[in-house]
Amino acid sequence: MNLRGRAEAIAWGAQRASAAVLAACVLVHLATILYAVRGGLTAAEILGRTRGSAGLALFYGLFVLAAAIHAPLGLRTIARETFGWRGGALDLASAAFALFLAWFGWRALGGLFG
Repeated sequence: MNLRGRAEAIAWGAQRASAAVLAACVLVHLATILYAVRGGLTAAEILGRTRGSAGLALFYGLFVLAAAIHAPLGLRTIARETFGWRGGALDLASAAFALFLAWFGWRALGGLFG
């Protein structure tokens, strides 16, 4: 397998693995929302309970990481298949978008859990 083929295989695996992590995170997140809403918690009460929670910060950090891997790889595939965009510029744009998502996701986590 050549270098490009190996990179594509790694991207394919990362896309599938991040999808599995995202699926689990979304289920936990939705269950948490249902629990909070049924319990009648306000936004201020939820933030009061989450602030300083290392476990929740790790969970949502994993959620952000999975999204920062999954979304750019999916958009990269769409750009390649729809617009025929290939090569280093596409890879660079995908990496930049991944860094953008990770940066702002982790900044939001700092605001919620810091």
